[in-house]
Amino acid sequence: MARLHEYQGKELLKSQKVPVPRGGMASTPEEARRLAEELGGEVMVKAQAWVTGRASMGGIRRAATPHEAESVAREMLGMTVKGFTVEQVLVEERLDIEREFYAGVIIDDRARAPVVIFSSAGGTGIEEIALEHLDKVARLEVDIEKGLRDYQARDLVRRTGVHGKLLRDLGGMVTSLYQVARRYEARTAEINPIVVTTDEKLYAADCRITVDDYAVFRHPELGIEIAREFDRPPTELERIAYQVEATDYRGTFYFIQMADDFSRGEGYIGFHGAGGGGSMMSMDALLSRNYKLATYVDTSGNPPASKVYRAARIVMSLPGIDGYFASGSGVASQEQFHSARGFVKAFMEDRLSVPAVIRLGGNMEEKAIEILKRAAPEIPAPLEAYGKDDTADFCAERLDALIKAGDIKELPAPSPRPEPKEPYTFESPTGTVIYDHAVCDTCESKVCVKTCVRQILQLEDGRPVLNISLEDAKRGRCIECLACEVECHFEGAGGGFVDLPTPGLEECREGLLKQ
Repeated sequence: MARLHEYQGKELLKSQKVPVPRGGMASTPEEARRLAEELGGEVMVKAQAWVTGRASMGGIRRAATPHEAESVAREMLGMTVKGFTVEQVLVEERLDIEREFYAGVIIDDRARAPVVIFSSAGGTGIEEIALEHLDKVARLEVDIEKGLRDYQARDLVRRTGVHGKLLRDLGGMVTSLYQVARRYEARTAEINPIVVTTDEKLYAADCRITVDDYAVFRHPELGIEIAREFDRPPTELERIAYQVEATDYRGTFYFIQMADDFSRGEGYIGFHGAGGGGSMMSMDALLSRNYKLATYVDTSGNPPASKVYRAARIVMSLPGIDGYFASGSGVASQEQFHSARGFVKAFMEDRLSVPAVIRLGGNMEEKAIEILKRAAPEIPAPLEAYGKDDTADFCAERLDALIKAGDIKELPAPSPRPEPKEPYTFESPTGTVIYDHAVCDTCESKVCVKTCVRQILQLEDGRPVLNISLEDAKRGRCIECLACEVECHFEGAGGGFVDLPTPGLEECREGLLKQ
């Protein structure tokens, strides 16, 4: 889930007429002072970080004067709260609170419906309050087609012992919260606390909203950088990997960087799985041999070779890994040779420098293993390939043996790719396919045409060209199977190449190498 900061959530609440305290964001101590001067009186300075319990960690503090607000902001900005570096603070008017409530909208996967929860006691420790005071908590499953009706919201509040004008106003706030959750496709939307002030006004004093990962692309106005719920800020590689997933709907690519600031020899492995259960067993096989995970990667759901290629390059961007282990489901329905070609292109381009064991179980696994074994002699580090009949434990044992052996071949650096003399190009969904027809003229096998999965190539005067329109290739008829490069390299004359840029990756790599 993609979390929003408190100030972002409050902006959404305001759009539904939910009252929030007056205030604004500050990125410098001086801005905090100016905001406090504008608000007048005492203010609250609140660190913006995706954590709960900020008050106990010094992330929410009172300031009596603008000068004190500046001083508090100076202490907060740059501080680390549960792994998050505070870059902004919210400066708000301090409220004189008489009573607190809680309201939340949560997607209940078991009920397959949104559930609205209201408690007549709110604030820190709402979970404990709910357990100890059942009479103060009420919940309602909402019919997703009809939505939350006003009378249902009022009845929900009434069940916790609230009556009169306060009942009406709180019911309206609960309805507005539901509308925010529905409009922005939130997995959770909570106001904790809703407060009643001494002058009998209602405010959403704090809020927490998380948006469904798969809905983020429909809400660019939220400015969500990466649709993942981390317990820390995302790393640069995680940001890059998410952009690959966000701009390519074909298959799944999930990347988590499990460690940073490590060096060769510390036992960190670049782990690359496919499917949940098989990946878990494969990780256990590594951990049982005292290795540690540098990454968790999942490319499943029939991803194109291009997505596996980018995933592999991102994993290899971590300079301190001791090995590369790809192992997931043993019964995958996807065509495994696509993944094999993605790995080969990545390993050859980046000159894989650590031992790799690749286990690809499923459809056409024999062909996938053949593709990887064929490439192994041209890759400096040892590369072994296995299928579903080879257990994850056996494959982890092989990786362990290769790492301990430390045999890295000294191969000459490949010659730079020459500029094509007679280029023929077309756009694929995420890259560019380039043929040098001058080289193609020397090719006898024409293997690119024979192995093109979608058969979108034909020979024209002995040269490979599209038999579909350029627009159709770009829209997805070209599935980026990489046969026109990988097969051309091994079985043809080497005239085919697929340029698959990964924005930001080269710059990130340079930064990681300098650390």
